Amino acid sequence: MQTVQFAAKFDFLDEIREFVGDVARKNGFTDREVYNIQLATDEAASNIIEHAYEGVTNGLLEISCGVRNKAITIILVDHGESFDPSGVPTPDLKADLSDRKIGGLGLFLMRKLMDEVHYTAEPKKNRNTLTMIKRKG
Repeated sequence: MQTVQFAAKFDFLDEIREFVGDVARKNGFTDREVYNIQLATDEAASNIIEHAYEGVTNGLLEISCGVRNKAITIILVDHGESFDPSGVPTPDLKADLSDRKIGGLGLFLMRKLMDEVHYTAEPKKNRNTLTMIKRKG
């Protein structure tokens, strides 16, 4: 598993997508799977930057990525504000756009694109961990 630290800034989203995309490509994921993995990771990193590090200018985002048993695992660790994803309702995609709440699609998208999404918060360590897994095929 490779681990890279990024400044928690939107400027680094391209590098984050390339990092996970390179690992996926080198391990035989299809172009479509690579795209989905990159999109889910982009959403996860964007949410961390926007919400966990809101108002923080020097936050760090540690991303670990590796493949084992035909599944890619991406682990994003931050030290910002934690949140409870179980409290995020499934968005009503059939509702009229003018009636929809702003936000809430990122987590939905991650869950749709990946096979598993897990989140743990360790408030005493000020550490949040988001783990996403995508199996080949």
